[in-house]
Amino acid sequence: MSDLFSHQGEINRQALAPLADRLRPRSLEEFVGQAEILGPGRLLRRAIRADRVGNLILHGPPGVGKTTLARIIASSTRAHFTSLNAVLAGVKDLRVEVEAARQRLERHGLRTLLFIDEVHRFNVAQQDALLPWVENGTVTLIGATTENPYFEVNKALMSRSRLFRLQPLEPRDLRVLLERALADGERGYGGRAVELTPEAADHLLDVAGGDARSLLNALELAVESSAADASGVIRIDLEIAEQSIQQRAVLYDKQGDAHFDTISAFIKSLRGSDPDAALFWLARMVEAGENPRFIFRRMLISAGEDIGLADPQAMVVVEACAAAFERVGLPEGLYPLAQAALYLAGAEKSNSLLGFFDALKSVRATNRQEVPSHLRDANRDGAAFGDGVGYRYPHAYAEHWVAQTYLPAALQGEVFWLPGRLGWEGGLQGRLQRRRAAQLAAAAESAADSGPLLSSGPDDAELERWLQRQAAAEGERLDQLRQRFWQGAEWRRQDRTLILAARSLLWALDPLESCPEGGVLISVDSAADQERLQAQCQLLDNLRSPRLQLLDPTRPGSLSKTMEPGERFEWLVGRSPFQGLAPELWQRWLEELDQLASPRAQWRLLLSGPLLGPAGALAELLARPGGSKAGQDERTLPELLRRVSLEEGDWLTAQPSPAELTGALEAMNWQVEQESWQESLTLDLNESAYQRWFSPSAAYRNRLETVLNPVEIATVEAGFRGQLRGQLPQRLLHHRLIAHRR
Repeated sequence: MSDLFSHQGEINRQALAPLADRLRPRSLEEFVGQAEILGPGRLLRRAIRADRVGNLILHGPPGVGKTTLARIIASSTRAHFTSLNAVLAGVKDLRVEVEAARQRLERHGLRTLLFIDEVHRFNVAQQDALLPWVENGTVTLIGATTENPYFEVNKALMSRSRLFRLQPLEPRDLRVLLERALADGERGYGGRAVELTPEAADHLLDVAGGDARSLLNALELAVESSAADASGVIRIDLEIAEQSIQQRAVLYDKQGDAHFDTISAFIKSLRGSDPDAALFWLARMVEAGENPRFIFRRMLISAGEDIGLADPQAMVVVEACAAAFERVGLPEGLYPLAQAALYLAGAEKSNSLLGFFDALKSVRATNRQEVPSHLRDANRDGAAFGDGVGYRYPHAYAEHWVAQTYLPAALQGEVFWLPGRLGWEGGLQGRLQRRRAAQLAAAAESAADSGPLLSSGPDDAELERWLQRQAAAEGERLDQLRQRFWQGAEWRRQDRTLILAARSLLWALDPLESCPEGGVLISVDSAADQERLQAQCQLLDNLRSPRLQLLDPTRPGSLSKTMEPGERFEWLVGRSPFQGLAPELWQRWLEELDQLASPRAQWRLLLSGPLLGPAGALAELLARPGGSKAGQDERTLPELLRRVSLEEGDWLTAQPSPAELTGALEAMNWQVEQESWQESLTLDLNESAYQRWFSPSAAYRNRLETVLNPVEIATVEAGFRGQLRGQLPQRLLHHRLIAHRR
């Protein structure tokens, strides 16, 4: 009977639940917003669909879908899902859930997803208690927090979790939710006659400020508190909407991101000399109750860091305004607060005071920092050692200055302060340069010790080390080619990349590193390539690993069938991806890929081909001074090589050519830029290469038979035999095509 009562209680709870809870999306298709991480083809969407969600931390302001997303994951996973609220749960509750998860894993092989809402509310001890079970895989953690997890969540937990930051919803997303609430007859107001004026709707969307819960709560209050008119219609006009949600809440937590982000925006506005933005962020802080003393402290820092000696009065003005604030208090104290902000925003800017930190680095890095003898104190025991001897008193000279050195010998010639060109310090530039030149001349009379020792070495993350190993494995030459291929690329973290006909991960290294929230899809032409790439991908985190898709090059249209509806790519790249395909095939591939390109997509294609065939390379080698004549018929071989090399020009022509691809892309309304360059290298002429060209079934030999008779072919073979273990010259011609939509 308790189960019956519990079931009925749940039904009653759902019936009485707030509108925002009733309308909570139940699937990815219903989820609104966060397209940057949940759009078609995006990283998190693929992980949820594949049921390969690892440890996650969902971070964002209230009402953007963190808890909803966790429930959607729960409904789509084959793992057992359980949840705790960090406000109500303690270590004992954690242990109960972990023990149940351990038994499910041992007895049934069933994974457990543990969702912890408001995870930042767990104290250090509670988070430490959770760590071992996340570490050994007993539970997979999904945490939700409105606070910055880098400050509020255990670093060990953060290092084992992927962080997704959810943004406030856009007005268009909120409008979708508003219309859904009015149309849904089961969970919303579709069963009641509710009429919302456009002005009322716009007000609700504006004041909600990206918070879906705030929007739906306001709509619910407006509907439930308004009586129907004589025709049975509940009419919500602008006045009722304003009463339902009167003021936008200022998102501001004095210990959280809003506090630090807002003061950061304020200081950067002062630095950027934008008085309007400075006043806006200042007003936001005042409205949210920020302590004005904190704002004054930050403005004093700005007066030194960003204005400095361009306007030495800036520090004086801020200090005077701070003193005035202390004397008059609020609300009149807002006048000196605003005055200080506007003075800093309007002042000339200079960061030349940062030269102090350069001096600090030298203090920490220089071995010899002895005070020069002429600057030492001669009033104690220095007379016997000559301390102070040679010091020249500046006031005894014209302009109260004399050219002498003041830095340690090891630092002579170092420049720590570079005055700006503006304001007070701008007038010092010329005089300071002249005096420094005179000091350097004086310093030439002193012996200098060894220079400063400087070193630095940031640690590489695990993925970065793997990427570097992969680049090295492809060879230094190819890695340089990769860098030139991607030169000038402007990445966004959410970009999706399609790499065509790949044979290695070389061309995927850059998008894998630069687009962690996007995704990389690699198409391969053979099962062998697919198997090799799968082995390499095992070294990657599942969520960062590219997708591999085996495609038949002779079947254009097959790629679209493997993709999620609506999935598009910002990058379409490949190295000679259509090589050897008939014109009708590669043109159909281009048409399909054009449909898969996002509005801001970019093509990047690298077409590479040799300028010399085997015969041309051997002819060039033999023509060089000192070229070996061993094994060759000196009368006929050069002529035979010349004849064959003329034919090789046609054999080596790439299909499709850069001109053909450019024309096809331009016909589809793409604007194409082309860059070409040559690369010189050598090719080892070994037995393997010889057999590849001259074995009975070799394609090159078949080509030769169309040009030469058997006796002439034998002569050419003998010429190559005579150069075994040598190095043939080779030149490659590279074409890089970059295309943008017109």
